[in-house]
Amino acid sequence: MRIFAAVIPPRTALEELRRAVDPLRDRRLRWTAEPAWHFTLAFMGEVRDEVLPDLHARLARAAHRTDPFPLRLHGVGHFGNRTLWTGAAGGIDTMRLLAERADAAARRAGVPMEQHRRYTAHLTLARGYGTTPMRPYLDALADFEGTSWQVTELSLVRSNLPAGGAPGERPRYEVVGAWPLGGAPAD
Repeated sequence: MRIFAAVIPPRTALEELRRAVDPLRDRRLRWTAEPAWHFTLAFMGEVRDEVLPDLHARLARAAHRTDPFPLRLHGVGHFGNRTLWTGAAGGIDTMRLLAERADAAARRAGVPMEQHRRYTAHLTLARGYGTTPMRPYLDALADFEGTSWQVTELSLVRSNLPAGGAPGERPRYEVVGAWPLGGAPAD
């Protein structure tokens, strides 16, 4: 199973972002579908089924040890000419701590993780082709400021990669586990 730990913004936050992004959608970028909008905390890749019970228990503990925190979608950035994203503001230090705890939970459960990097909160909006200038999109979204919400849950998400090879086919995401922050571990 191909999985990752994530914070999933509420529908109201995603609707605000969609209203800001919709006028910019064009064919110069491959735009991420709204159901795929999330903040990846720890990407685990392919995880063996026998590891999942321990991983779930460790993620539940990580969530339990992390207090809920405020967050809002904020601004825009890019990774070269390849990825356009919106960032976050608010409880970024707590979100970074939750990302570190999710990464540690995966490692302790036996999931081989990539080399650890400092967490950068970003939600991918679109991917470029390497030559697409990002400046028009950056300028258009520079002042984007979403409404604050309270992050209260850590999610484990399965990424179902396209199997058919049809043009434009995208991964489908499915929440396979969720644990409340700062509370008792969920069943």
